[in-house]
Amino acid sequence: MVGPCLISLFFFLNLLPLFQTLEASHCSIEGLPLVRNITELPQDNYGRGGFSHITVAGSLLHGLKEVEVWLQTFAPGARTPIHRHSCEEVFVVIKGSGTLYLASSSHKYPGKPQEHNIFSNSTFHIPVNDVHQVWNTDEHEDLQMLVIISRPPIKVFIYEDWFMPHTAAKLKFPYYWDEQCLQEPLSQKDEL
Repeated sequence: MVGPCLISLFFFLNLLPLFQTLEASHCSIEGLPLVRNITELPQDNYGRGGFSHITVAGSLLHGLKEVEVWLQTFAPGARTPIHRHSCEEVFVVIKGSGTLYLASSSHKYPGKPQEHNIFSNSTFHIPVNDVHQVWNTDEHEDLQMLVIISRPPIKVFIYEDWFMPHTAAKLKFPYYWDEQCLQEPLSQKDEL
């Protein structure tokens, strides 16, 4: 009887530092290998059905200062909220198709957006503070994109519709995937 208990205690004590490193590394680059398998990175939908987000390389998770890289997957019919942010954003469509809705920030409200078809192997960028929405309009296939943003962590201003004034857009900061790791006080400043 003492043998199995002693073996269990031995394994627990030897694995404890590993679990502590995994717990500590969620918001720290300490203990993370330089080369990581993307399928082993944390993935979450943040309460949004039909959506999956993985921070491939990020400011808060990996210590990057100028850019952040995400892998996002949208099920058929899933979409981002109508939103804007004060950073540049580049998309690379890995698979699937959908629609980009894009409106300028130069008026008092976004207004009717331009519609752009997006498809596998296409790329596009969003100018700083331009209001946009990405929607998987394909009925049968997931839309998967690699997303690169500048100036992380991201401050997102969310609109109820395309005619909501910019000054009424609601700030979401830190954004969902940064909430656990961001330790700075929240800023309510709208950079428009």
